[in-house]
Amino acid sequence: MKTRINRSSLSQQAIDLLREQIYNHVLAPGQRLDEAVLAEQLGISRTPLREALKVLSAEGLVDLQPHKGCFVTELTLRDLEEIFPIMATLEGRVAHEVASKCTPAQLKALDALHEKLERHAAAGDVNHYYETNYVFHDQLQECAGNRWLQIVIGDLRKLLKLSRHHSLRLEGRLAASLAEHRALMQALHRHDADAAEAVMRGHLLAQLDALREMSLATEAVDG
Repeated sequence: MKTRINRSSLSQQAIDLLREQIYNHVLAPGQRLDEAVLAEQLGISRTPLREALKVLSAEGLVDLQPHKGCFVTELTLRDLEEIFPIMATLEGRVAHEVASKCTPAQLKALDALHEKLERHAAAGDVNHYYETNYVFHDQLQECAGNRWLQIVIGDLRKLLKLSRHHSLRLEGRLAASLAEHRALMQALHRHDADAAEAVMRGHLLAQLDALREMSLATEAVDG
């Protein structure tokens, strides 16, 4: 049992480190992962490394291809166009449930996060806006109290972090995102579940539009 626990610990540490490197693009999208090199860099044997890669493969972060090797997942525009409508539906449902049953204390916590978004947007601070927005959506899911929505959305959000592009960096997107958040907060305070759902769906699909524009612009430059 002691050996199995230790091996599991090594595997988990490898998962956490590799996941972080993938999200930070230290391990770039499409990059082939050399097991021997990775094992040496991590100071572990190939057994816990392979266990880690299997977990990351299940999360969609790496692609294990028989007879070819392991590659960091690279999201294409088609992937984004397939994922975002699903996200829009799921997060729309979250907003609907929050508007239906949120408490004054929960609204107060959401208001506090929204105020941070207002400050970051006013300062043009895209990075902190993005970080706070991530927390805001997490808080919404907590308020909804639907663990199944949290699980599915959490898995998809892990994938979306692989995108090469950051929608908030598109000109005008930061201001548009803030306007969408204002409309959402108004719907939540009115406890208007249908309006909250519609606003959130539009919010996610607007992100897709921005990412599509950025992706096509990049392709045009590369081509």
